[in-house]
Amino acid sequence: MRGHAAAGVAGSPSVPGRSLAGVPVTTTAYAAESPVARTRRARRIYRALVERYPYAHAELDFASPLQLLVATVLSAQTTDVTVNKVTPEVFSRWPSAQALAAADRAQMEEVLKPTGFFRAKTNSVITLSQALVDRFGGEVPPRLKDLVTLPGVGRKTANVVLGNAFGVPGITVDTHFGRLARRFGWTEETDPVKVEHEVGALFPRKDWVMLSHVLIFHGRRTCHARRPACGACPVARLCPSYGEGETDPRVALTLLKYELAPGAELPDPPPGPLPGEQRGESS
Repeated sequence: MRGHAAAGVAGSPSVPGRSLAGVPVTTTAYAAESPVARTRRARRIYRALVERYPYAHAELDFASPLQLLVATVLSAQTTDVTVNKVTPEVFSRWPSAQALAAADRAQMEEVLKPTGFFRAKTNSVITLSQALVDRFGGEVPPRLKDLVTLPGVGRKTANVVLGNAFGVPGITVDTHFGRLARRFGWTEETDPVKVEHEVGALFPRKDWVMLSHVLIFHGRRTCHARRPACGACPVARLCPSYGEGETDPRVALTLLKYELAPGAELPDPPPGPLPGEQRGESS
């Protein structure tokens, strides 16, 4: 896996009294930027995040649209890592929508227990599967308007399935995406549908799926809800929220988190000074 040493992106300065890469910076009036300037800045952020996370992808394991749909339902209030440990047994026991629809509830609850809220999730999976069988012949429909009619399937889940299983452009507004979109100053909205539409207007449709991936990756790994690693962020100079988290590069590196498969963890940072340090300067 590629290393992720902290690096700044040249661009607009941020928070007064802070320092980024050893250079004092001041606040930029992002709130007054024009729509064109906001779009340009948003696309620069996107390009920088694609460079940081070129391998960004849906982190739920799946081999079919049905598997991704069920895995996404199971991912509520738990991690993708946990779901990926459970789904092999789920799809081994119940490999089709028909099998899931007819599953024994007690048996499924036992399998789903590690994901939390297992009774509710069992009910969701069985009810969803029954609807697939009754209305779509057991197949996952490849259209948003059909997916959102299924029990427990909203726009977020539908866009996950459409983008990753069918290649249909869509924006997945989960908690990470919404948080970062607001921190980046792309929107002030908190309603996921409004966030989806406002952010979508800043980017070509062809970029929507990868945009979702890189923002979710960045939110999980660097731009955390609490104590974001600002000093290790590749878009710090383009972010109006720089300074909300740890700005010291060396400390920020210790805050980076990775939810990847075994063997895909980051290597140690390369030798040499970190951003903001001079060669030969003591830490």
